[in-house]
Amino acid sequence: MPTVYDLTDEPRPRDFTARYSRSRQRRIAAPRGAMRKGWLAVALLSAVALPAFAEPSEWDRFEIGDAGKDGVALDPMPFEQAGMSFPGSAFYYLELEETSPAFGEGIRSDADSAAPGDRLNPGPRAQAMYVDRSGVDRTRALQCLTAAVYYEAASEPDSGQRGVAQVVLNRVAHSSYPNTVCGVVYQGSQRRTGCQFSFTCDGSLARKPGRMFWQRAENVARGALAGYVHSPAGLATHYHTTAIYPYWAPSLNFLGTIGAHRFYRFKGSAGRPGAFRFAYRGGEPASQSLRTSQIAQESSAQLNPVALQRTFQTSLQAAPKATPAAARPAPAPVYTQQLKDRGGDALYRANNLPEATGIKPEYRNTGRWITKPGT
Repeated sequence: MPTVYDLTDEPRPRDFTARYSRSRQRRIAAPRGAMRKGWLAVALLSAVALPAFAEPSEWDRFEIGDAGKDGVALDPMPFEQAGMSFPGSAFYYLELEETSPAFGEGIRSDADSAAPGDRLNPGPRAQAMYVDRSGVDRTRALQCLTAAVYYEAASEPDSGQRGVAQVVLNRVAHSSYPNTVCGVVYQGSQRRTGCQFSFTCDGSLARKPGRMFWQRAENVARGALAGYVHSPAGLATHYHTTAIYPYWAPSLNFLGTIGAHRFYRFKGSAGRPGAFRFAYRGGEPASQSLRTSQIAQESSAQLNPVALQRTFQTSLQAAPKATPAAARPAPAPVYTQQLKDRGGDALYRANNLPEATGIKPEYRNTGRWITKPGT
């Protein structure tokens, strides 16, 4: 029979009380922190001591290249070799290290080529043209030239853009073309087959230009109007892209390639410096009057470069030749009546000057003709 316990005298739970001391809590927690630090020390000691107990054949050291190996010959840098060291040599030789090409490298231009066979042959150099007239002329010229540079060569290197600007100014200076920047740029623009610069008649002007590229073209145009001369373009009056070969190309003097354009100048007298007058006269037309002007209406037949070259040569030959100033007789002097009564021109012939004395006989005829010319 199971034992039965009498619990009638067992005190109730509420009769038990206890107090927990905080100082006791700190004394209990302290050994736990010490134990954690002990485990960290053991783990660190194991990581350091483990390679010491491993066999050499089983332990692979971390290696960097050939560092630490015996019998490896290291090639010295150039500035570490005898006779190759000088102040700053380390920087000098390190600059010669091959690097990856930067943005824009590889754009070829005959103007910048170092090969003698690839250099441009621009011939005579153009002169500076200063567009320093009224503010209206300067503003209109800048707008027209910027448009030509932007729409014709926005993606070209600086030399290519300056070449386009130089062609425009060369035409302004040539007697076969209008004497204003806007007149040259928009010549023949109202005819589909007569525009001199394709962007003026192929719809390119309907596209909004990019601000950054427009500002770049404007800087090139502003420099050209301020007198900058792009020597590689010479006296070029024509150019075309390398993707085409127009019919007139063999009839002109080829100067070379700048960027994506091939540049030409007239042959004969039309391409010589005497045919250009780099003096800006002003009078830039307004956009509205330019659209209806005769300049914008000119056809391709009138602007054919071969015909212009021939016309210039013909007009030069037909012009009367000017008599040299030395061969022209001097005009007769005009005297008043009083001077005429006194003798007129005879008064100024120095016929009554006294004879010089003391001249040796061998020098008496000095300055006289031995033989009169023409006899």
